[in-house]
Amino acid sequence: MGALAIILGAFGAHGLKKVLTPEQLITFETGVKYQIYHALFLCFLALLPGVSEKMRTVVFHCVWVGVLFFSGSIYLLATGSVTGIDFRPFGFITPIGGLLLIIGWMLVFIDFFKKRA
Repeated sequence: MGALAIILGAFGAHGLKKVLTPEQLITFETGVKYQIYHALFLCFLALLPGVSEKMRTVVFHCVWVGVLFFSGSIYLLATGSVTGIDFRPFGFITPIGGLLLIIGWMLVFIDFFKKRA
């Protein structure tokens, strides 16, 4: 996930620079940022003591589906003028992905601190 974020970030900065507006590039970059942040979050999760394996699995799935929906839909929305695909009717996927990311963070927080109490 991290490597793909770097590839997409470089593609956005170099390959899309001439074909997207500055606003579209900023939107694309937002997707890249959230993807890299959550790749790092998954690394942190793997190293965090006190979180059960079951919870790690649940959080992993929330995060990867969340990134797919959130960042993936942002990539598609930002590049719609280039691809010719109007993804706006499916824009509701973005907040669903964001919600899954929030749920992933909250589950780790709850599981980690439940064991500390």
